[in-house]
Amino acid sequence: MATETPVTTQVSRHQPTNRPPVGFQITDVESCVLYDRHGVSFPFQSLYQEQKSIIIFVRHFLCYTCKEYVEDLSKISQAALRAAGVRMVIIGQSAPHHITPFCSLTGCPHEVYVDPDRHIYSRLGMRRGEIFTEPASVSPHVKSGTLMGSLKSMWRAMTGPAFDFQGDPLQQGGTLIVGPGPEVHFAHFDINRLDHMPIHWFLQLAGLQPLDFREHSKVIHI
Repeated sequence: MATETPVTTQVSRHQPTNRPPVGFQITDVESCVLYDRHGVSFPFQSLYQEQKSIIIFVRHFLCYTCKEYVEDLSKISQAALRAAGVRMVIIGQSAPHHITPFCSLTGCPHEVYVDPDRHIYSRLGMRRGEIFTEPASVSPHVKSGTLMGSLKSMWRAMTGPAFDFQGDPLQQGGTLIVGPGPEVHFAHFDINRLDHMPIHWFLQLAGLQPLDFREHSKVIHI
């Protein structure tokens, strides 16, 4: 049986390629458990075993950049995904009962699951804590300035059914394109809240028609 080659290089979000990143093997997390909105568990491997999947790991469900990013992910049509034979999955790190309110808030039509204990995040080596190595790029997906966005997140936490951040606020996310089977086509691990992979790039890498959000975004400052 062929041995899977470890992924060894990090992909910069400023230079899209189809090279996978960071020192991990996808087989390290294939048996890790995810939960759906009803609390039903299943192995991570099932997301990509039969078809190519775009898997987006978000920071936490109260993060304003994640909310606005997922709102733009929601503009990707299910018909286009089916036609390309690609599955779109979003993974958070909250409790399962937070999935339905998050989908309602963002209008998300895609599959959303959670890894409450962050086992997959940790084993893949996703960062906990933020690094800003250069001036932050203007994201085409984030419409709120830092202050207003942070205030919105805090307000949602205070007015929700439970005062929590629906996950570890320090945990960063990332993007994988995997499958069918254990082949990793692409991976990007965020180093801060604004470092998520631009949607038009990963759509192109996954073989879908890219969408251009750059002319439609407007940063809201206060």
